[in-house]
Amino acid sequence: MRIRRIAWDGRTCILPAGLYQQAFRRMFQSLDEIGTQRRADADPPRADEVGIPDYLRRHYWWAYIHPRGVKFFDRRWIVNLILLGNYHRLRDRALAEFGRAASGSILQLACVYGDLTAQLEKRVAAGSGRLDVVDVVPIQLSNLRNKLPLGTRARMLRMDAADLGLPDASYDRAMLFFLLHELPASHRARTLSEAFRVVKPGGKIMIVDFARPHWWNPLFYLCRPLLASLEPFALDLWRDDIVSLLPPSWKSAKFRRETSFGGFFQKVVVTR
Repeated sequence: MRIRRIAWDGRTCILPAGLYQQAFRRMFQSLDEIGTQRRADADPPRADEVGIPDYLRRHYWWAYIHPRGVKFFDRRWIVNLILLGNYHRLRDRALAEFGRAASGSILQLACVYGDLTAQLEKRVAAGSGRLDVVDVVPIQLSNLRNKLPLGTRARMLRMDAADLGLPDASYDRAMLFFLLHELPASHRARTLSEAFRVVKPGGKIMIVDFARPHWWNPLFYLCRPLLASLEPFALDLWRDDIVSLLPPSWKSAKFRRETSFGGFFQKVVVTR
């Protein structure tokens, strides 16, 4: 049995890797009980109460919905640890697609832990561009707002990436940074279709996410059970190439794909 040690607010828990989600639930509840402000939604609320998709509440409440999870995971060293020391490299490769002065209109689908959005916002300000960030979880938007400077050019919009209430062909570029691996197949297909719809002809959609590592990469064997436990949809990106997952409307688009870290990560740039 593989054993993991997790430190939380000065406390240490030792647990089997397959019990991560249960352990986080117990930690949050015990912390509430010993003196933190108790929340009525410590257990995930119903989707029809807050408009959060069921898959997100069911599988990712501990990382993106619970306030303690947001506070814990939105630390650069934590994000870098999750990405096996590659966060800054992957962030910079994503930002390189926008240049040091990003003009035009840019759409970011889903808030991102770390400083990716803050760095992108600086480039947008330097290029007198426009940045919109979409997320369906209110606490994610408020958390991002606190990380951006006063007078930011970024707008934060609460909506589901799979059902954007945005006009057709209204953005020059769109970015999906480690979003697709968290979406079930149907939601992923709708999100990709929506991204294609709102980007102008000739515009670009940039995707950074996990990929199937090469057979000789130790991560091929080590990370499969971990992803299967914590990221129930991530292995879809191992079984199928991102390009093969794109909806039929993308067939006329041009693709540029590159991988890194022994194939474990990929960046796909789509020109509509």
